[in-house]
Amino acid sequence: MDDSAPGGPSEPNSVGGEAPPAPTGPTTTTTTSAASASSSPAAPPSRYESQKRRDWNTFLQYLRNHKPPLTLARCSGAHVIEFLKYLDQFGKTKVHNQGCPYFGHPNPPAPCACPLKQAWGSLDALIGRLRAAYEENGGRPESNPFGARAVRIYLREVREGQAKARGIPYEKKKRKRPTTVTVTGNVSVGPSIAAAQQGGDAAASGGGDGGSTGQTTAAAPAAVTTTTAAV
Repeated sequence: MDDSAPGGPSEPNSVGGEAPPAPTGPTTTTTTSAASASSSPAAPPSRYESQKRRDWNTFLQYLRNHKPPLTLARCSGAHVIEFLKYLDQFGKTKVHNQGCPYFGHPNPPAPCACPLKQAWGSLDALIGRLRAAYEENGGRPESNPFGARAVRIYLREVREGQAKARGIPYEKKKRKRPTTVTVTGNVSVGPSIAAAQQGGDAAASGGGDGGSTGQTTAAAPAAVTTTTAAV
């Protein structure tokens, strides 16, 4: 557009007009900081998060391959138990049958034909990860199939059965409780405190009658100190 045209030159802020020059200084610094922040690599997921994602994808694949196929909304605790039993074929823990001569033997001296299964600890940790992944992917806690009562009962039966078959009891860790220790003894008086007491006695004797004599301060009574310590 010619500046000599009627109406004069276009305003900088009008549509189609010339844009004002880009400010310098703080804007340039902000752009540089944003560029450097976007170029920095994101922190990799933790080992727990990576394993949880793999477990979740494995379960979804199991639902797709199920006969008939299942959707996550129709999944129940019974389907979760079927999934855990399906994983037993990939287990590496020897679980002796009741007819095996090594039943209840923690260290069998020879191999046997008993099957390999998933260890109870692995299944328990797997259910914990899938339970968290279910809610992280939009599931409601009250309808979480991994927290169903039937799943908890199944895991308890697996724990007790493997404990008997392997001769390795699973015991719950006992929580440590703080204990109270009472220490009784005489309290020793430091040099500075003893000197202050003697000075106070001398002042008291000097301010009284001339025939009065200074009296020593009685020994401090025994003190009981109570200390609470965590064992």
